[in-house]
Amino acid sequence: MDAFFAAVEQRDSPELRGQPVVVGGDPSGRGVVAAASYEARRYGIRSAMPSAEARRRCPHCVFITPRGRSYAEVSRQIMAILESYSPLVEQVSVDEAFVDVAGCERLFGPAEEIARQIQRRIREELGLSASIGVAPNRFLAKLASDREKPGGLVVVPPEQVEDFLRDLPIEAVWGVGEVTAARLRRLGLKTVGQLAEYPEDLLEQQFGEYGRRLHELAHGQDESPLALGVERKQVSAETTFAHDTTDREFLEAQLLRLSEQVGTRLRKKGLGGTTVTLKVRFSDFRTITRRTTERDPAGEDLAIYQRARTLLEPQLAAGRKIRLLGVGVSNFTAVSQPSLFASERTERPVDEAVDRVRDKFGEQALRRGRFVTKTLPSRTPREDTD
Repeated sequence: MDAFFAAVEQRDSPELRGQPVVVGGDPSGRGVVAAASYEARRYGIRSAMPSAEARRRCPHCVFITPRGRSYAEVSRQIMAILESYSPLVEQVSVDEAFVDVAGCERLFGPAEEIARQIQRRIREELGLSASIGVAPNRFLAKLASDREKPGGLVVVPPEQVEDFLRDLPIEAVWGVGEVTAARLRRLGLKTVGQLAEYPEDLLEQQFGEYGRRLHELAHGQDESPLALGVERKQVSAETTFAHDTTDREFLEAQLLRLSEQVGTRLRKKGLGGTTVTLKVRFSDFRTITRRTTERDPAGEDLAIYQRARTLLEPQLAAGRKIRLLGVGVSNFTAVSQPSLFASERTERPVDEAVDRVRDKFGEQALRRGRFVTKTLPSRTPREDTD
């Protein structure tokens, strides 16, 4: 999808169309940009940039607080469109997916025509723009989808693969980050075409088994299958505070709010998890993670909170200033009803009732009294992580 979060905001608020829009944290605090419209990108604004820097570059930018539930709902609608063309859909993130359409041509036409139909339906049914790449494998399709954003449709036939790759920078190859790119440049390799011409045995000498993979990708070869039906390894949420703090009451309230967010996502999937993980970042940017695993799966807000709170206590007692908190749940199991021998009283029916109210009337329709007494900080919400 093209500038997904910002595009949803511009669609839902017509007065924002044509304006530079930034979805993310409060520019007066220490939030970061989650998404930027193409109008905002003209000022050099990009995702993960500090919001204050984005404001400096474009003082008249419109800053929008993220609406995670809205984006997730639109994402579900997009995936439903994809699945109407093929059952083989690998959702990579909230706004990106691979679709294997081999064998679907008799129903919907050639792959390029299927891509045009998907693009048209997303535009007409959802009012959003998507860029699509059509190619023989995942690696090439991903590169093609990035070639002509926004609204692009790039087709890479098998006979044009080498021409398509030749002049791309080596960073375009999957797995080539800053360190690997620097090593490749020391070998005189700056483009994918140069990498393709480099002897495979020499790449293996330099990079081991990964050298063979580099050689394959440089030639456009990627046999990796779609990851279908793979569950997330962890559902998590985190928040960065406007100011570093040691305020116990405030930190506990934020931990509870994060536990609610994670619990809501778990219940939508009918899951609980036996492992709860706490993430803490201190004022000096040192980051730690602590986890606990228990027999009974946690899927209720309070169960998640209580376990995370136990992990947080030593950090609160240490009195160090905290700038970020995160909560995650993993080691999933399906949850249909509470165990007769569960050590914790289940709050799942209550939580599910609250979920339904919030889905219908918005997140602020019901709030715990604890949140009323403490002003919520500027923050940058994060989606579930794999």
